Amino acid sequence: MSDATATDAQTLPASELALLDARFPARTVPVGGGTAVSVREHGAGPALVCLHGIGSGAASWLHVALLLAPQARVIAWDAPGYGASTPLASATPTAVDYAERLHALLDALDVQSCVLVGHSLGALTAASAARNGSALASRIRRLVLISPAAGYGAPSRVEARAKVHTERLASLDELGIAGMAAKRSGRLVSEGASELARQWVRWNMARLNDGGYRQAVELLCNGNLLADLPPAMPVRVACGTLDVVTTPDACAEVARQCGVTLEPIEGAGHASYVEQPQAVAALLREALAA
Repeated sequence: MSDATATDAQTLPASELALLDARFPARTVPVGGGTAVSVREHGAGPALVCLHGIGSGAASWLHVALLLAPQARVIAWDAPGYGASTPLASATPTAVDYAERLHALLDALDVQSCVLVGHSLGALTAASAARNGSALASRIRRLVLISPAAGYGAPSRVEARAKVHTERLASLDELGIAGMAAKRSGRLVSEGASELARQWVRWNMARLNDGGYRQAVELLCNGNLLADLPPAMPVRVACGTLDVVTTPDACAEVARQCGVTLEPIEGAGHASYVEQPQAVAALLREALAA
């Protein structure tokens, strides 16, 4: 891959970067034991806590946060090993490990009640936090899963697990972070996505940390979303109708496990909240009101 291509993968319009820095700046929150979590926060009101997917980061929630600011305190984390967040101790962390770090963050921010949103891989952490018996369940008023990744940890998925593990790490080794962003990020949005949405998903992916991504691959391969469902509180499950990563059929199975109907986000791909922030903000506004 040429240097020019690598640079293109990391480019956002200056106006977007300025908006991000001014309205949704990152700050580092100590969470105990010498560890910290990088968060972005905007707005006031009931807490809405947003967990990103494997190829993204807290900044991806900018436009949803701006739309919800009058109704909510939107808090988006950089997962452990992402941004300036301290990686988890284990090289092969589980959803429980990520949920424990989330618990520490909510303690540090004094968030006693929230709507918890998990997108893609973030759904594995969210579902673990929201499962029956979780220490965090009592603080979660409602769970929202958007294009949830089911993980490959179920016994029936052993062959797929090995294949995904090998392919993900081989792609990282071959292309590097910038190369993955340039080559792979297009799958996260639909063909009709705006150029700005494409720039956002490339930029987010280009900012990944090698070690944090490797840990997230372990979570993806060993996680089992369905084993943590249904959650201990009301839940909504949504998916872009043009999602080719976590397809509507796969997400419908998650919804069935929760006893709810899958909610379509019309015309959106996998990164629906980046591609169509107004539609996702409307969904989350309803979840907050409920």
